[in-house]
Amino acid sequence: MKPLFTGALAVALAATALPVIVHSAPPIPLAQHSTSASSSQAADEAAIAVIINSVATFADQGDFGSIEALYADEIQVDYTSLWGGDVQTYMPESLMTAWASVLPGFNQTYHHISNIQIELSDNLATATADVVADHHLEADFWQVTGQYEYRFVKAADRWQITHMIFNLVDEVGDRALVTLASERAATAPVGYLQQQQTEQGVRDFLTSLETKDMDAFATVWAEDAVQDMPFSPAGFPKRVEGRENLIQHYAAWPEISGNANFTDELVFYPMADPTMVFAEWRGVVDILPTGRLYEQQYGGLFHVVEGQIQLFREYYDPIVFSVAFGLDESSSADN
Repeated sequence: MKPLFTGALAVALAATALPVIVHSAPPIPLAQHSTSASSSQAADEAAIAVIINSVATFADQGDFGSIEALYADEIQVDYTSLWGGDVQTYMPESLMTAWASVLPGFNQTYHHISNIQIELSDNLATATADVVADHHLEADFWQVTGQYEYRFVKAADRWQITHMIFNLVDEVGDRALVTLASERAATAPVGYLQQQQTEQGVRDFLTSLETKDMDAFATVWAEDAVQDMPFSPAGFPKRVEGRENLIQHYAAWPEISGNANFTDELVFYPMADPTMVFAEWRGVVDILPTGRLYEQQYGGLFHVVEGQIQLFREYYDPIVFSVAFGLDESSSADN
């Protein structure tokens, strides 16, 4: 597996988003509840405390996929007290990609939290937590002490993190270990990063069809790639083997298609093997020779290795395909 990130990129990601994450050891007291506090408020405070601790637990275990669900669709991350630079804005996937590019390179991380304080205001909340974060790499050690500030929003009865601010208090050891850890992580990318690469390969394929960029299209396929189409109608291949044959198979696409959209409703279903993924998407394409709108629901099994598709098994409705491309009229004429 070739590295997903060059050393420079991994270090840059680490410098903007390396977590000094919180982790509890013994049970920790929350802000004291008044006797009049409602059970709903207590439940919300408990839910927020669980999130704070879960981020750390999953990160120490390398379960970056589970952490994604704990964040809102957009997160502001402020590590300027530790790394300098600017406040960064991330999507959950990009933040976890940064973490997964560094943390697995340490032999072990442990993050201890104390003194969680939570304030609620309807569907918004703020929280603080003191943290001591230990990072072990061979015989070397790096420890950071500070406090996190969090902001949360509650949507669909679920709390999610929208802001994270780390305020540095003390540092022991050598922060250069972060660079070494990122280099180690790049030599053997964890499953999360492989999964991201697999999904990106599928996105690149579908996007190349949307933009009709056939040069980009050619780069998404492995030399020995295979596309299976078990439900293709009569007269169309059920299987195409090899990159050059796939390029030829799609060669007419820019001439026969107008506006095309394949990615607005793209959904991935990860599998145990991070190089495999099942995807569902809706295609909407103007077919120029017939003047018809082709609306199709697709399913696809993909095997992607080192960013290139080795297998694409495509599932679609051949009747919808035949109508959009005028095959139904050809069949009627033949009869």
